[in-house]
Amino acid sequence: MGHLNVTKLVHSKDKAQYISHLIDDLNALDKMLEDDLIEKTPIRIGAEQEFCLVNDDFLPTYNSLDVLETIGDEHFTTEIGRYNLEINSDPLELKTDCFSQLHKNLLQLLAKARKGAEKHHTKVVLTGILPTLSLKHISESYMTDMPRYKILNEALKASRKQDFSIHIKGVDEINLLHDSVMLEACNTSFQTHLQINPDEFIERFNWAQAIAGPVLSMCTNSPVLFGKELWAETRIALFTQSVDTRANSFMLNEKQSRVSFGTDWEKGNVTDIFRDNISRFRSLLTATFENNSLDQLKQDQIPKLKALNLHNGTVYKWNRVCYGVGNGKPHIRIECRYIPAGPTVIDEIANMMFWVGLMLSRTEKYRDIHSKMQFKDVKSNFFKAARYGMETQFNWMGAIVPAKDLILDELLPLAYKGLHQANISHKDAERYLSVIERRVKSQNGSQWLTEGYRNLNTKKKPFEALQTLTSYMYKKQIADFPVDSWTKVKLNETPNFNTQLTVKHRMNTKIFSVDESDSLDLVYNMMLWKNINHMPVINSKKEIVGLLSSKDITLKDKDNLSKSVKSIMKTTIITIEQDDLLETAKQTMINHNINSLPVINNDTLVGIITSKDL
Repeated sequence: MGHLNVTKLVHSKDKAQYISHLIDDLNALDKMLEDDLIEKTPIRIGAEQEFCLVNDDFLPTYNSLDVLETIGDEHFTTEIGRYNLEINSDPLELKTDCFSQLHKNLLQLLAKARKGAEKHHTKVVLTGILPTLSLKHISESYMTDMPRYKILNEALKASRKQDFSIHIKGVDEINLLHDSVMLEACNTSFQTHLQINPDEFIERFNWAQAIAGPVLSMCTNSPVLFGKELWAETRIALFTQSVDTRANSFMLNEKQSRVSFGTDWEKGNVTDIFRDNISRFRSLLTATFENNSLDQLKQDQIPKLKALNLHNGTVYKWNRVCYGVGNGKPHIRIECRYIPAGPTVIDEIANMMFWVGLMLSRTEKYRDIHSKMQFKDVKSNFFKAARYGMETQFNWMGAIVPAKDLILDELLPLAYKGLHQANISHKDAERYLSVIERRVKSQNGSQWLTEGYRNLNTKKKPFEALQTLTSYMYKKQIADFPVDSWTKVKLNETPNFNTQLTVKHRMNTKIFSVDESDSLDLVYNMMLWKNINHMPVINSKKEIVGLLSSKDITLKDKDNLSKSVKSIMKTTIITIEQDDLLETAKQTMINHNINSLPVINNDTLVGIITSKDL
């Protein structure tokens, strides 16, 4: 989509023209398959490295276009968020030292990114979800200022006709409505591409589905969103819901989200996968298509199937089929989209090699996997892995197997075998797959981050803990040390920055609140039970409408306790925002002779800060 000037698909005439191009592209792909025009050898690999841009305090920036211009390299491109960029690697032939070569290339490109970012007082961080993201960073003001993102946002919103509903429950829980697709910007991936022989595509694609759960379990890296501990790989739930165009789950045409794992094993050929996507998901965008793909084939030209690729770019399967043209030759490939960015480049290359090795392995035991495993077991494995990471119990070939045992005893040997069959150097295979082995035996990214967050929360407020973890993560990424070697973050760990403290560094987010119709008797006892002195009063929209302090309620006046909160609550409320400086909060309390300030975000109560917190 990034290479096309897209417009929203609105008028019937435009829809008819686009569908005509789409069907021609499908027929052209069938023709190329029939005439054996799709490239079979050599096999190539490639990757898309997404990364986050942060300031010196490790908070998201909004300067991606400025950084991109300074970098000045065609390998780099934008993402929907103003705090993200992406590297598109050059394809490499699958042989000998291609993985160490890709590792070297990515390190060089990231070094170029860091050099360009430094000129804007910006740093580069690799992570599945940036820990320091807050709700303000998913507003449309943080959307990259390019027409295609705004058009896609408008098209998805129009298709859904209501706010996007996000509900993710893990150790903590997030439940919110959001008015744009900017939640997508929270997800940062390391997307891996493997070219596939068209004669083997369906079997290989089904195998990719089968191994998705185990592969995901060992590389989870995104357990925290907005300070809440959710899934081991929260991206899976978040991305699924952030671009879900279904107003409910009973719509006739779209019974699954545009981000999905699929509904069954694939059959037929690669074109049938595209046909299924087109049948399930309505086209949202269009563009100007200069050439007819069937006419190009008649003229011995290889078409780029732009209409088909445009539609495919708005369907986000975790394993996605892709068509491309390189050096004048058409090819098809599988794009593995569920692997998160980070924690380091060596971790990412190890993840990629493990996946590619498994994809290349050919054993009779797993041939025709669709006849040996239930698809719903495979799908369940994937979402269990997203929830629990290395603690997952997989339903594998009819048996319940722990993730650690399945990977170490069964899948790692398979990956080694597949790489050997592809003539990948033994040195490279040993280097990167040993990273996987050590990680499975010790810790992956989500395990490290979760343990560190819980540990730091015993001494620090959540936001300061997440800043500290992000700064530590950044330091380890510069050195490219794999996550299995990362030590625990110590309680007295000092962040690698000198930041001005803000309200969110000290505010309490786990707060009690009451309704104005509640009795004073209840509120008084809640304050006694929980040893709190200030009680916010909120309405049904979570907006603060009043405030009570322990001084407002006394036992001397017994009659007061039978009254409602509304009768004595203060309605003239002085509030503060979470990004205001801590010094501002202190001075506000002094100026108004008060001991607490409700903290709001877009008129919604998000916390409270008291004189004790200062």
